[in-house]
Amino acid sequence: MEIKEMVAAARKAQVIYDEHFDQEKADLVVKLTAKAMFDNADDLAHMGYTETEMGNYQDKRTKVLNKSKGLWQDLKGKKSMGIIGIDEVTNLIEIAKPIGVVAGIIPMTNPVVTVMSKVMFALKTKNAIIISPHPKAKNTCIYTLKLIKEAVCPHGVPENLIQIIEEPTLDKTQELMKECDVIVATGGMPMVKSAYSSGKPSFGVGAGNVQVILDRYIDLDDAAEKVITGRSFDNGIICSGEQSIIYPREDKPEVFEAFVRHGAYFVPETDREKLINTLFINGSINRDIVGQNVFVIAEKAGISIPETTRVIIIEAKGAGKEDIVSKEKMCPVLAAFPYDFFEEAIQIAKTNLNLEGSGHTAAIHSNNQANIIKAGSELSVSRLIVNAPSATTAGGSLQNGLPVTNTLGCGSWGNNSISENFTYKHLLNITRIAPLSTRMRVPTDEEIWHS
Repeated sequence: MEIKEMVAAARKAQVIYDEHFDQEKADLVVKLTAKAMFDNADDLAHMGYTETEMGNYQDKRTKVLNKSKGLWQDLKGKKSMGIIGIDEVTNLIEIAKPIGVVAGIIPMTNPVVTVMSKVMFALKTKNAIIISPHPKAKNTCIYTLKLIKEAVCPHGVPENLIQIIEEPTLDKTQELMKECDVIVATGGMPMVKSAYSSGKPSFGVGAGNVQVILDRYIDLDDAAEKVITGRSFDNGIICSGEQSIIYPREDKPEVFEAFVRHGAYFVPETDREKLINTLFINGSINRDIVGQNVFVIAEKAGISIPETTRVIIIEAKGAGKEDIVSKEKMCPVLAAFPYDFFEEAIQIAKTNLNLEGSGHTAAIHSNNQANIIKAGSELSVSRLIVNAPSATTAGGSLQNGLPVTNTLGCGSWGNNSISENFTYKHLLNITRIAPLSTRMRVPTDEEIWHS
């Protein structure tokens, strides 16, 4: 079908779904979507890795398993239609309604879980959705949607409620964005900018460049393991993955030794330029190293690393524009920055975020609540991850209160419309019924201006 035909079919299907599905039935198909992904995690991970040649199979499998569980646990029991709230004081009544047809733009870095989350959010809110996959991940997206439809269509979900552009092109994606009712764009900045310029309501993401502050008096082995786990997860293609460690200068030997114990390799000065020239070409990330493991990167750079290496670390020679390693590196490579006092650590993080990644995510490993609050107050990020691997928890966790998602808003800092994790509530229109309430006393002018 042509794009206009797909959208027309989606609109008809959405009306049927809206009329025949109540909260219980909608929640059932949301659950079945997640369970289909959970049950087929092996095949989906293998296909995603084989097609995109990014990341690694085991982490992709873990990602599907954890995201499917987390998404369903996060969504179940939440009202997403009809009356969702009545204020006992004002008598204000809120009624949730679907938006219509969602355009879901999917990146090649995380095709399975991004399709899954967008479809679950659409089903939860009684919207139709049309997926536009990255061409290099289209087969994985098609298979993902096939499994979802096999799980939900026997329960009355109209066939055309969930569709995919099987032969995606830039022109088709742009046409879809103009024809739909709302766009959820996950991927590179050019695609996100295209979504925002489409003339339709859009939710996008910003660039990541997670700065990790290591406070004083922490368990360095615990912090090193968590940072390395996050940085190495799926070979570093997660946008919320750790990018830099900012450590107390006087603790350098202890910090470096802890990281080495957990699989870090610190690049000697003699090999520094070789690695940097492999990571970046003309100031931009080298696409050939995105999502590749440390041994591929080392081979391309012509350097030798130990067999136990999980991440490679480069000592930075300055923050922000002073050293290109301050930028996002979508592979298992970290930059290391020393600081003398905590305010300097925050300034280094700010400088690097201003270069790239403003609004996205930062992390801190600390036992000092005052320093944690200070970092959260002063850094222009939408989420600050505390004492945990950022890559696997910034997109939501069963333990941290962030909504589970694969679309992380970065606020105005990252040129996004929201500064929170995108979830089902963003796909709702809300009608508010507002009567006058006798429970609300109208203050006098004297009380308003002088009390």
